[in-house]
Amino acid sequence: MRDHGGNIDRAKALWGGEDWIDLSTGINRQPWPVPDLPPNVWTDLPTQAAKSALVAAAQEAFATRAPVVALAGAQQAIQLIPRLVTPGRARILAPTYNEHAAALRSAGWQVDEVSRLADLAGAELAIVVNPNNPDGTHHPAQALRALAPDVGRLVVDESFADPVPELSVAGAAGERLIVLRSFGKFWGLAGLRLGFAFADAATVAQLSEMAGPWPVAGPALEIGRRALADRDWHAATVARLSAETERLDALATRAGWEVIGGTHLFRSYETPDAIAVRDRLARARIWSRIFPWSPTWLRLGLPGSEGEWARLEAALA
Repeated sequence: MRDHGGNIDRAKALWGGEDWIDLSTGINRQPWPVPDLPPNVWTDLPTQAAKSALVAAAQEAFATRAPVVALAGAQQAIQLIPRLVTPGRARILAPTYNEHAAALRSAGWQVDEVSRLADLAGAELAIVVNPNNPDGTHHPAQALRALAPDVGRLVVDESFADPVPELSVAGAAGERLIVLRSFGKFWGLAGLRLGFAFADAATVAQLSEMAGPWPVAGPALEIGRRALADRDWHAATVARLSAETERLDALATRAGWEVIGGTHLFRSYETPDAIAVRDRLARARIWSRIFPWSPTWLRLGLPGSEGEWARLEAALA
């Protein structure tokens, strides 16, 4: 089993209880309010018209006219992309979300992890998560566009870019640049399993063929279309998250932790002992994220209510 956040079953097995606050992921805990849906999205197979409407909404929301395929989360794109061409040498800007390397290695790619953007040059396939998970490092769109000609194909995972559209290179997606977007994180509906891959028409057609005829369920098509068009909710959510990241950083600083970085949806900290901090929070039934490659790094998502904030503050008091 690969290491991930969201493994709340393990927390319950180790510490018991049911009323857990899961801060181990970067999922918005104040999700977009799902309205009542027409019955046919549950009873009928997804239609081409519904898929086309979602694609149009995604192009509008992410400010691009590039061809796009809707998939069962950005995760499905991560698993399919290594199969687009014959395996060769890939480079990943690391440390980052571990599924990129795992999917590439499973498909037979030789994977090198590098620490500088410039070190990706020369790779047959290069991966950048922007903003990065877990440290929040981000690169200007101009720098990524400049890198694309120096690699065989560049994949930019923008799963946490919704609050910072100026970082996006979705508008430049094409034959040598694939851009991934996640829906579930910012809109807080990760269980919906919806994401997008922007590229050139041939690559999008290839991904669509590999994904099969119905990679996205009818309810996800309808919810995604409506949510992506709700710009008022988007703006209000960005404003709220901006304030709450400052609140979480202040709380962590009072606890004696050093702020490493993060995004609008999670923050990462240097702690004296990550396992000890995780266990301390777990005794208050708050689940956090630690990393097997660091004994001191800990990541927290943002609480979703004043009650959750109060529990976190009490656990760290």
